[in-house]
Amino acid sequence: MTDPSPDSEPPRSERPSSASPAATDPDAASERMETVRRCEALLFAAETPLSVADLAHRLGAGVDVAACLARLEADYADRGVNLVRVGGRWQFRTATDLAHLMRREVDETRKLSRAGVETLAIVAYHQPVTRAEIEDIRGVSISKGTLDVLLAAGWIKPRGRRQTPGRPLTYATTDAFLVDFGLDSLDALPGLADLKAAGLLDSVDAAFDRLDPTVATADGEADGDDDAADGGEDAEDADADENDQAASLKWPEPEPPAADGPAGAQDREGS
Repeated sequence: MTDPSPDSEPPRSERPSSASPAATDPDAASERMETVRRCEALLFAAETPLSVADLAHRLGAGVDVAACLARLEADYADRGVNLVRVGGRWQFRTATDLAHLMRREVDETRKLSRAGVETLAIVAYHQPVTRAEIEDIRGVSISKGTLDVLLAAGWIKPRGRRQTPGRPLTYATTDAFLVDFGLDSLDALPGLADLKAAGLLDSVDAAFDRLDPTVATADGEADGDDDAADGGEDAEDADADENDQAASLKWPEPEPPAADGPAGAQDREGS
């Protein structure tokens, strides 16, 4: 058996360990893991991204926040949720390759306002038409939002500018309008007879019918006023006739008193 030479390396079991005591200390490893868990909980529950300063304030002094973040970033790198840095802050987010699973399409039905329905009908029947002409037909002004809704729906579009002073913009319907309303062409738009047959104008006719009694009442009141005026005129005529008759009567005029002169005195003495 030969003696080991001074230059030969000692057996592996006899080599001094290069790991620090903290790395092999079970209590230290458990403490680091607990710190990572606390950091994970804070990031998971946060509504907004957290900065390193925010985490350090919550975790306490002496905590290596950067090491915790690096550990969590590596642990969640291949998961459905990743720890990402946005705007200098940290936040858990869905993995970018799984974003399509979070997308949900919802068809929202929006009711068109009365002003929108009237404006769309005017554009459909009078196109190309300007905004001023729409307001003139409706009798009231329209807000810009009404046209914006119809433009956003794809039912109307700018048709061009009219060759008149001011060059106003005109509007017309689109092909999407025909598709959504089931029309082959604009010639298929219902006419007045079709609208009445469908009962869409019954309310208008009923409104005019309701106006007839009002008109009759107004006429009756007018006739009553005329009768009252005629009666007043007759009364005035009667008063005028009575005045004329009173003026035509001749009442006896009173005799003048006797004079106080000498002749008057002699008359008194003789009597």
